[in-house]
Amino acid sequence: MAGKKIYKTPSAYDYPLILKHLLHTPERFARDQEIVYGEVKRLTYAEFFERLGRLANALKHIGARPGSVIGVMDWDSHRYLECFFAIPMMGAILHTVNVRLAPEQIAYTINHAEDEILFVHRDFVPLIKAIRSRLKTVRTFVFLSDDPDTSVPGEFTGEYEGMLETSPSEYDFPDFDENTQATMFYTTATTGLPKGVYFSHRQLVLHTLAVAAGSNGMKPGGKGLAADDVYMPITPMFHVHAWGLPYVATMLGIKQVYPGRYEPEKLLKLIEKEGVTFSHCVPTILHMLLNHPLSRKINLSKWRVNVGGAPLSEALCREALDRGIDVYSGYGMSETCPVLTLALLRPDMVSWDKDLQVEVRTKTGIPIPLVDLRIADPEGRFLPHDGKSVGEIVVRSPWLTQGYFKDKEKSEELWSGGWLHTGDVGYIDRRGYLKITDRIKDVIKSGGEWISSLELENIILKHEAVDEAAAVGIPDEKWGERPVVLVVLKQEYVGKVSEDELIAFYRNLAHKGTIPKWAMPDRILFVNSLPKTSVGKLDKKLIRKQVLSTNAAKE
Repeated sequence: MAGKKIYKTPSAYDYPLILKHLLHTPERFARDQEIVYGEVKRLTYAEFFERLGRLANALKHIGARPGSVIGVMDWDSHRYLECFFAIPMMGAILHTVNVRLAPEQIAYTINHAEDEILFVHRDFVPLIKAIRSRLKTVRTFVFLSDDPDTSVPGEFTGEYEGMLETSPSEYDFPDFDENTQATMFYTTATTGLPKGVYFSHRQLVLHTLAVAAGSNGMKPGGKGLAADDVYMPITPMFHVHAWGLPYVATMLGIKQVYPGRYEPEKLLKLIEKEGVTFSHCVPTILHMLLNHPLSRKINLSKWRVNVGGAPLSEALCREALDRGIDVYSGYGMSETCPVLTLALLRPDMVSWDKDLQVEVRTKTGIPIPLVDLRIADPEGRFLPHDGKSVGEIVVRSPWLTQGYFKDKEKSEELWSGGWLHTGDVGYIDRRGYLKITDRIKDVIKSGGEWISSLELENIILKHEAVDEAAAVGIPDEKWGERPVVLVVLKQEYVGKVSEDELIAFYRNLAHKGTIPKWAMPDRILFVNSLPKTSVGKLDKKLIRKQVLSTNAAKE
């Protein structure tokens, strides 16, 4: 039964939730604040706002119109931030191309998205030339370069900075329906072709507001992300809008630092030079930075880091805390825009000792505002929040993708029963904190019981000799599957630690009741490195192949 709608006088402004309205506050209160692109460029917000108008006019001049799909292939830069706003604000669609995919996958995503205009950084020109004959919809290429004196390749219409210089700064960004599509990108699936997800202006605005509210209102002291922060993403801008944080930082008028291509020494120098206080990244990146010699020479005690994309291990969390870094987990996925939960400490937890804090910080977290997150059994029944009942994580929120682009069957599968199915398995404790125990496709099914690959990895990462680890299940005639753990040793321990010693490490914890004896791995394999996806996650598909080929070679 519908309630009574409000009366709206004919002259009242409806105020659609569109991206241009996120700029009202910084336009008035942060015009002198800085946006920095590595060592290449510094500009103020006032200049940024002018450049948005210039970019929109330049795009209009080369034929962009409402509904046009415009692809971007760039490193993290001020240019990318301008595209985050100007392209959707003019009614076009921003396609953030994952430049780390294989060339044939990049060609597929550009064609599938139906890109008409493609911005290409000079580093990716050879790649585009290699796949040019396979691109069916692109009619205009725009060249991006950090060096204004670089010659523009012949097949390119023009160069980004040159186009902006010759375009007027005044552009009347229109109002339109808030459900208009703003962005799209493709998932980095380890099986099959990448799947396209898409988001509206309304979804991006609500996600921005909820992340800002969740980061501040749910964090003790309110120090989540504020006007005096310095923000630098270390999650690529092509990956789920850099987790949506550039929209949040711009709305709040925060100083922003974009590092370009990720190089450990450059990232650490920027953190020190620009006074970076907040970043987000996958565990692989944080691990890489903490292991770089320069990290021992600079003060990281003012740095807060939200880790997502893969589980934050207790060992890595503890190491970061020991360096003075305020580190905590977050959770989301490409299909969810992405942020769903943050593992922020409650006020009563701030005084807890480090071990107890680590346990909370490495959980998947509590839902941010406007997220309805549940645990469900295979029949779709919701499970209690008792810290024991394990099921699939299903979710509702106003910013979840409404389907997969051009894939009705997979879209219905994603939204079966009216809830978005994440494919992740976990539990919710009595305090409301979610803990992911595995991906459905990665859980090891042995003798009718589930073994968490994440738990096996987290255990062995506590051993002083272990640098990285991955657990997978391999076929077994008797049990169905049995766990095998691949380990990368720290350099100083190579050749000094045996498989038996690490098995004994698991056995000792099994005796203490930390892990069931039947869940212990049968084998541990030492490897030089672990395969990862384009966004730094463990590629379990390739890892399984690696284990199976190793076993086959021994038979």
